[in-house]
Amino acid sequence: MAGILGRKIGMTQIFEDDGRAVPVTLVHAGPCVVVQRKTDETDGYEAVQLGLVEANVKNVNQPRLGHFGKAGVQPVRRLVEFAVTADDESKPGDEVKVSQFEESDHVDVTATSKGKGFQGVMKRHGFGGGRATHGSMFHRSPGSIGQASDPSRVYPGTRLPGQMGNKRITAKNLKIVKVDEERDLLYLRGAVPGPKGGYVAIRPSKRG
Repeated sequence: MAGILGRKIGMTQIFEDDGRAVPVTLVHAGPCVVVQRKTDETDGYEAVQLGLVEANVKNVNQPRLGHFGKAGVQPVRRLVEFAVTADDESKPGDEVKVSQFEESDHVDVTATSKGKGFQGVMKRHGFGGGRATHGSMFHRSPGSIGQASDPSRVYPGTRLPGQMGNKRITAKNLKIVKVDEERDLLYLRGAVPGPKGGYVAIRPSKRG
């Protein structure tokens, strides 16, 4: 089981048998199609390239059309590689569905987080800020960021204002609460990175 692609629908809550409310994220996972099987002999590593099957895929350029034509599959908008072992028997044209997962499985979910633009240190890093009264001139400033004579520079990695969000994030070890095979839905406990409708890649958790 390599993984699957999907789109984030949003968050809700479901109730367990004992009455406890559990926050879950709904992901429309798959169906996916195998577009390419990469091997150690031909590509130097073992992987399978999956494409998320969607409707109304337009404006496909010629190189991609040739790539999909070689595999004998319909064009897709999103392609992602998943690492597999050498004994994996996947081949172009194979379908990957949400049925490969079971309830209580744990997965790692990778997506691009929401972009929040240029932000200060209080929002970006959770700084407490300076004094709010008596002539304070550093209400939301980062404060001291280095020394004057030695080392006479700002150390790399110092927490400063800057671009926040819009980065590749992996939420690890999320529990699958429910699998809806009829509607290709996964109910994942907790939050998943990215906006509603954003692409996500779901892999079996490395932690187990």
